[in-house]
Amino acid sequence: MITRIRDVRKAKRMTLDDVARACMPATTAQTIGRLETGMRTVSVSWLNRISAALGVEAADLVEHPEREDLDVVAVLTATGAAPLKKSAKVLPPRTQPGQVALTVSASVGDYRSGDEVWCDRLSPEEFGRALNRDVLVPRPAGRFLFGRLIGRDGGKLHLLPPSAGGRQSVVADPPWAAVAVKLVRTL
Repeated sequence: MITRIRDVRKAKRMTLDDVARACMPATTAQTIGRLETGMRTVSVSWLNRISAALGVEAADLVEHPEREDLDVVAVLTATGAAPLKKSAKVLPPRTQPGQVALTVSASVGDYRSGDEVWCDRLSPEEFGRALNRDVLVPRPAGRFLFGRLIGRDGGKLHLLPPSAGGRQSVVADPPWAAVAVKLVRTL
């Protein structure tokens, strides 16, 4: 079986040691290296462990002839576009369980018309992970509030709108909140 473990690991900007430590249970960087190079057989169990460590689906670690990855041809630096020293690939975005999206119809703050904002849904116990990040919060009667989560006070969430000069809003005891994790923008 031809695997893409190395390509995915590099696309995620992780070292062999990072992946080894993130595996459950942890393993060694040498073992991950052997699995990447084919010196050791990759079982389904290993694919599942490594995919969880990399935050991708196990299917993303296996070559598929019909899947197209994007080759990275340059890197944008402070001095302009420069060639890469080593070849690299970008993985196309894939949805994760529990994700929701927000589309932007009018430019506001950092968001432009036509943008898609992908969000990971969080339970109330996880709201602390979203502090100082943009979140989508449900409100009564099918309405929503989107803004920067600046504080929590018990079950109340304090949000600033994405536009400058807006007033803080407070939402009491929302059943969930969704933190923005990916911006998809067509240029």
